[in-house]
Amino acid sequence: MAGSAGTPGTPRVLRAMNDRAALDLLLAHGPLSRTRIGKLTGLSKPTASQLLARLEAAGLVVATGTSEGRPGPSAQLYVVNPGAAYAAGLDVTPERILAAVADVTGRTVGEYELLTPGRRPAQPVVRQVTDALDGAVKAAGLARDDVRRLVIGTPGAFDPNTGRLRYASHLPGWHAPSLLDELAAALPMPVEYENDVNLVAIAEQRLGAAQGHEDFVLLWNEGGLGAALVLGGRLHRGWTGGAGEVGFLPVPGAPLVRQVTKANSGGYQELAGSQALPKLARELGIEDVPTGPYAEVAAALVERAVAIDEGPHRRLLETYATGLATGLASLVSVLDPELVVLSGASLTAGGEPLRALVQAELEELAASRPRLVVGDVHEHPVLRGALESALAATRDEVFDTSR
Repeated sequence: MAGSAGTPGTPRVLRAMNDRAALDLLLAHGPLSRTRIGKLTGLSKPTASQLLARLEAAGLVVATGTSEGRPGPSAQLYVVNPGAAYAAGLDVTPERILAAVADVTGRTVGEYELLTPGRRPAQPVVRQVTDALDGAVKAAGLARDDVRRLVIGTPGAFDPNTGRLRYASHLPGWHAPSLLDELAAALPMPVEYENDVNLVAIAEQRLGAAQGHEDFVLLWNEGGLGAALVLGGRLHRGWTGGAGEVGFLPVPGAPLVRQVTKANSGGYQELAGSQALPKLARELGIEDVPTGPYAEVAAALVERAVAIDEGPHRRLLETYATGLATGLASLVSVLDPELVVLSGASLTAGGEPLRALVQAELEELAASRPRLVVGDVHEHPVLRGALESALAATRDEVFDTSR
């Protein structure tokens, strides 16, 4: 018996599958001709022509010149229409909100930074979010209604059971029980919320060092120490959204902290977090320890230690690597990941020398021996992950031609 129009295997669904395959190829490979799309998808020339005509009529692809400089006659080239849809991302810290808008191809078309200093927000959080988003939208030459989806990255995580932010007591104004409802009422597009380190993992999985990997841990060390866990290709968030809050992890070599959420500290963070490095440098006799935000100071110390690589600077690197490997040993013993990605300024500043030291220490401390790599996404990785997350959902919606 013939199936309905929406049944798998029917012409409409098969056309939609071919359409999506072609759009994904255009996103991945840039301008392609009808013949090239046909070869990559396995479609005949007439079918590929019909597909492109259909996508062009839907506003999803546009012609963009011809293939000159190759043997044979020139061919019309096609690309995904950048203006087919837009998505936005926000990277929220206690000091600022960084917002960006990207077109459906992933190109950032507008950015805006809203400073939010102080322990008490000068404006309500909803106003901060809308102001930051509107700034990026204006920079892109768009209107707020042009944005199909928004992903907001914050420290901590919104508990799916209560809708309240947890594990981020240092983020003022974001803990009101009505916040998510207020944001939903103020914004015309669907809004999703994600832990900032999880978004860095998404960025590395889509664009960076974790491409092609289904099981990996990302260790982040910047303003705070945290991890993201990707298992079977999917983020593992935990029951309350707190999976990866490893800054609280009890580890040898650091005091045992009780009531860690009230103290906002814990063993691993005290042993190997950014705030531990200035104190360690002074204990080792390193002079001229800079002052300023922990993440900046720690990155500067690690970078200098790599450059000098002797005496107390070498001992700083070795001690830091041992501290990092101590916490990682617990993680890899439980999860047995294929890969560990080191990210955040306090880790990437050490580059290959620090990575090699941590790898060697981890192989001494854990039976599981994953490969360690330094993250590739350095420019606003949280924001990039928010955009990638928003774009993935937007493309699923806009590229679905079966409806």
